[in-house]
Amino acid sequence: MAPSADHAPDTDASARLASERTDYRAGRLTDAEPADPMPLFDAWLAEAFARRADHGDLAEPTAVVLSTVELTDAGPQPRSRTVLLKGHDANGFVVYTNLRSAKGRQALASPAGAMLLPWYALQRQVRIEGRLEQVEDALADAYFASRPRGSQLGAWASRQSEPIASRAALEAAYAEVEARFAGEPVPRPAHWGGLRLVPERIEFWQGGGSRLHDRIVYERAPEGGWTHRRLQP
Repeated sequence: MAPSADHAPDTDASARLASERTDYRAGRLTDAEPADPMPLFDAWLAEAFARRADHGDLAEPTAVVLSTVELTDAGPQPRSRTVLLKGHDANGFVVYTNLRSAKGRQALASPAGAMLLPWYALQRQVRIEGRLEQVEDALADAYFASRPRGSQLGAWASRQSEPIASRAALEAAYAEVEARFAGEPVPRPAHWGGLRLVPERIEFWQGGGSRLHDRIVYERAPEGGWTHRRLQP
C-alpha cells in the first residue's frame, strides 16, 4: 500500500542520510596490542576522560549501552538502554539499578548480556559480551552509600519501569520518602543492587580511513586467559 500524503517519505532527508559520512582518521590499533584486554580498556577509558577535559565533546565517558534479553511468548527479544559504568576489574564490568526494573528482571532471568561504549569523539567503540550476574551485597552497599542523598531517596521513591499516573505522583512519592528518612542515613533498598557483566568477548574498534577500520577482538580461552586476533572491517 502506498504511503499517504501525510506520511510520504522525506526524500531530502533520505538523501542526506545516504550521503552522510565521515572519513575516520583519529587513530590506529596496531598488531602489537597487549595479550590481556584490560590494560587497553583502561588506556582508552583514560583517553575518553582526557577528551572530555580537553575538548568537552565527549560528555559521558562512562555511558554504556547495556543490552539484555527479555524472554517473551514470541521468543527472546533484545532490549537496550544507556546506563553508566560504575566499576570494572578482572571480574567484570559493573552497573547499578533497581533489580525489579525491566533490565534487572531480564538480566537475572536470562543472563546473556552485552555492553557498548560509544566514544564517538575519539572514533572508537568497545563491545563487551558475556554473562550477567548480581554483584555482592557488600559491594552494592558501599556504592549506594557513596551516592548523593537525592539519588538514594530516588531509589526508594521510583518503582523503575512500572507505569505511573503523572509526574506529580512521582514527586509525591519522593516527598514521602524524603520525610520518612529525614535526619537519618538512607539505607540501600533490598531491590536495588548491581549487575556485573563477566566478559567472554571484548572487541576494540578504531575508525580508519576509507572504512578500513581497525578491529581487535579478545576472547576467553577454555583454559583461562585470553586469545586475541584482528578482524577485517
